[in-house]
Amino acid sequence: MNLIEVYIQEVTRRLPEKSRGDIALELRSTIEDMLPNDYSEEEVKTVPEKLGSPVTLAVGYRDRPMHLIGPRYFDVYVSLLKMILPIAVVISLISMIAEYFIGYDGEEAILNVIFDVIAYGILKTLEVGIQVFFWLTLVFAIIERVDNGKDEQPLTTNLKKWTPADLKNVAYIPKKKTITKLEVFGSLMWTAIWATIYFYADHLVGIYRGEGNRFEFITPVANHEVLLQYWFIVLIVICLEIALAIYKLIKSKWTKGMAIFNAAFQLISTIVFIVILINPDLITQNFIMYMTDLFEITANQLKSWIIGGGIFFFIVGAAINVYDGYRKARIR
Repeated sequence: MNLIEVYIQEVTRRLPEKSRGDIALELRSTIEDMLPNDYSEEEVKTVPEKLGSPVTLAVGYRDRPMHLIGPRYFDVYVSLLKMILPIAVVISLISMIAEYFIGYDGEEAILNVIFDVIAYGILKTLEVGIQVFFWLTLVFAIIERVDNGKDEQPLTTNLKKWTPADLKNVAYIPKKKTITKLEVFGSLMWTAIWATIYFYADHLVGIYRGEGNRFEFITPVANHEVLLQYWFIVLIVICLEIALAIYKLIKSKWTKGMAIFNAAFQLISTIVFIVILINPDLITQNFIMYMTDLFEITANQLKSWIIGGGIFFFIVGAAINVYDGYRKARIR
């Protein structure tokens, strides 16, 4: 078999069987037109070089793509994957944590439950990630095969062909001003963590004693009834923090308005938690007795350290967040 026949065979074997014969005849005719009447072996060798790889040539004869997601939809696919995946993971983790603690019966030490939640959370994250990846990939693979257009020009996120006019709608964002999806994900995760700790503080925050491979919960730090007195304003703080995270996800960069929103949120949340901290009945008597005996200090000294330290860290943390927000918003 000569070189030309081998080349034709390599092209046609990658095509549907019913169309191989017709395409082989068409390709053979094309090659004959490329060669002179009295061609040499060296001239025959130049034909495959001009036609290119058999794989590439076979793609041109097929009615459907040989790739799962081609260049036309790939950028849209990746953009949606980056946006949907963190949101799906956060929602699933929040619901999983809530389900765990709502069903908590108090028989097992809460620290052991936390270890179980962390392990299950990792598995849940992998499961959600695989599910989102699979279904989104399947949708775009179907779209790729339903679209009969031959244009391979990548589409924009609004599924339209890119034009230079699109540059007018894109603002240059300095790297230090950008808000990443990972930052938004971390913010939502932190909200879920501290909200869970607050409403289940009587099971989570306290003194533990190790017994073998398990931990026994001895006494909580905070009085649960006192914490629940402030549930409504704490819920407002949670909603504001979630709203700020969603605002960051939409804008993707620090703006003056976002810096003002962030400053207002930091002020409100700091005031709320300082009010809670200075409640004289917040710390349980059992915890005070245990710690005063352990460190040989008075109850007033212990309360001063806890309340003073808490207020200090809340104020410093809020000041740093406000400053950082305005600093990033001023970047040009």
